[in-house]
Amino acid sequence: MKVACVGMGWWSDVLADAIKRSGKLEIVACFSRSEEKRNAFAKKYGCRPFPSFDSILKDNGVEGIINTTPNDAHLETTAAAARAGKHVFLDKPIANTIADARAITQACRKAGVVLAIGYQRRRESQFRWVRKQIEAGVFGRLVNAESNISRDRAGKIDLGSWRYQASGMPGGVMLQIGIHYTDVLEYLVGPVAAVNARVAQLVLPGDNPDVASLVLEHENGALSTLNASYASASENYVMNIYGKEASAYYDLHQGLRFVKRDVPGAAPVAFAKNDAIVEELEEFAAAARGGPEPEMTGERATASLAVIRAGILSAREGRRVTVAEVLA
Repeated sequence: MKVACVGMGWWSDVLADAIKRSGKLEIVACFSRSEEKRNAFAKKYGCRPFPSFDSILKDNGVEGIINTTPNDAHLETTAAAARAGKHVFLDKPIANTIADARAITQACRKAGVVLAIGYQRRRESQFRWVRKQIEAGVFGRLVNAESNISRDRAGKIDLGSWRYQASGMPGGVMLQIGIHYTDVLEYLVGPVAAVNARVAQLVLPGDNPDVASLVLEHENGALSTLNASYASASENYVMNIYGKEASAYYDLHQGLRFVKRDVPGAAPVAFAKNDAIVEELEEFAAAARGGPEPEMTGERATASLAVIRAGILSAREGRRVTVAEVLA
């Protein structure tokens, strides 16, 4: 599948590297408003730099757009691509607002093009393994979960970047990385009905929270927690899932462990590390060729965004907020 990469930030290179590993997509074009960035990207990945986004959309040799533009540009760029008949792989979140998310989804549906949203964390093999056990009934009733997604951004913040500004990334760490693990919690435990959240700015400069804590009420009655931080000493990921009959514990440093009722000790679970980003890009390409729709469609990504928007409102107003309220 011949694609163009649009928006030359650090994540564009991550996706481009994954495309190279795949071999099922080919980067034929790129565009950034910065001539320097697009020329450097073109040289690195062997594609043609285009002078404008519109010129890419007019090129019949481009089948799809890999869109890593800023969140607040997602609607304009994706809707234009859809009108031009280009399929779109859009990095999460789908947008900053529910209204934009719905408009993006509708634009792609109306044009009959594929829209896939990049949520690679749910695809990681440890979570696929846990999901299989849940679906097989091994966990029994799910009752609780706890998660943490932490990174060290001290001294690494570019305050000129939209990623670290409240206007470009509302909710700060909650929207930028927390959304990955609210998504995994929904993938494993089930849809979220309501959120209680608190945020703080403790270490990093700027105008956005660097720490967030959320309590999620799932539709099935289970409760889960998410802690997200940019102000930690090191990178770490934790996802513990508790069921009436079994539980699973995952963290970045100790791997995955599993325990069953009345069986002593937590047994390590061996799993092969998969290339989750390659998998989601290949799924996108297959969908564009008439295969099954992507796992994260516009509708599902809008629902995921609604959990974070509920968290933002909860933190601002100091109250429990339902997802339905945000989607109303």
